[in-house]
Amino acid sequence: MALLKRLAEGDRPALDFTLDGTPASGLLGDTVLTAVLTCSEHLRGSDFSAQPRAGFCLMGACQDCWVRLGDGRRVRACSTLLEAGQQISREPGRSV
Repeated sequence: MALLKRLAEGDRPALDFTLDGTPASGLLGDTVLTAVLTCSEHLRGSDFSAQPRAGFCLMGACQDCWVRLGDGRRVRACSTLLEAGQQISREPGRSV
């Protein structure tokens, strides 16, 4: 179940990507954060409890939305634009 529901701008071109190895789809102009949360219930696991997180500040100022791309780069999902064919891996977090 998705955390976010798209209410407008559904006519933009679709971009296929993979999320944790599973096919997914977002729209041209989406951030990685938006694309992930419109097809999933969370963005990543908390670094302190492994509980589901969905980002915090949504503008690149905090450290709560890190994801890893297929090339190994760790990026902020809120300020990284989705690209066709992107491979995105969520970090599960860890229990302390």
